[in-house]
Amino acid sequence: MNVMEQITAILAESFGLSPDEIQADSRLEADLGINSLELAELALRCDEEFGVEIEDEDIHRLITVGDVASYIEEKAE
Repeated sequence: MNVMEQITAILAESFGLSPDEIQADSRLEADLGINSLELAELALRCDEEFGVEIEDEDIHRLITVGDVASYIEEKAE
């Protein structure tokens, strides 16, 4: 399972979303309805799943699901 697939699974499981509605260009807040508290929860799950901590100052720059995947891939290297 690649990073994008894992993030899709996390979003679906954590926030009751259908995996079919989660695309790389889906905007976390505008398209998926994820609020700032849920973004913090997503960051925590990413830390648990990937061992990558999303810094507080970075989390608000992550607009789309693809942004999150790219961030994780970049930091995991």
